[in-house]
Amino acid sequence: MLAQHGAQVVLTDVADDVHDTAEKNRKDGLDAVAFKMDVTRADQVNHVVQEVLSKFHRIDVLVNNAGIYPRSNLVDMSDEFLREMFDVNVFGMFRCARAVLPVMMKQRYGKIVNMSSVTGPMVADASGGQTAYAATKATVLGFTTALALEVAQYGINVNCVCPGHIDTPGGREQTSEPGYPDESMEALGRTIPICRLGTPEEVGELVAFLASDDSSYLTGTHIVIDGGNILQ
Repeated sequence: MLAQHGAQVVLTDVADDVHDTAEKNRKDGLDAVAFKMDVTRADQVNHVVQEVLSKFHRIDVLVNNAGIYPRSNLVDMSDEFLREMFDVNVFGMFRCARAVLPVMMKQRYGKIVNMSSVTGPMVADASGGQTAYAATKATVLGFTTALALEVAQYGINVNCVCPGHIDTPGGREQTSEPGYPDESMEALGRTIPICRLGTPEEVGELVAFLASDDSSYLTGTHIVIDGGNILQ
């Protein structure tokens, strides 16, 4: 969606198929390049940022969208499970923001959009297993608020998005987990006031707004996109 709005997009992912995604964008006439990058590795994050600066000479927008969401009840949770969850969902966000901020501060311009969730700050699943995930997503809100104040004087806006139920491959995987209360994504959608799931494109449009100058007076805030689900 960012590329469709005219952005030169740099895609990063721990998976090799990030290159296929960039190629698909280019075939559609959009501007996209890709780097394989693990957000748990500061050296990789810093290297990619330097490669991007070498190629494009500036970085205007950072979208912190890396995340994992395995489930485990707290009494069964290992320290390794907890560390991995925070390493990706929280510390990955710290590493990426830390890497791009010097150039944004020098430019006196930048947009950082962090992906949180309604899970954690606002709701949780009655079936359980989300204490670690919920804690990471609540942390994103605190990070967003504090960083927004820290960098506002440099013309940098920091906001976060809190999606509800979005129809993604990962979401469909969750419905197949034992004990998950919904038999299908469609059944889940019917429980939402708008009577359907959200789409990745709708989340992308919100991110594009926060990445644009149309949101220049918004900072340190979170926006819920969930079809009204938390209202009930």
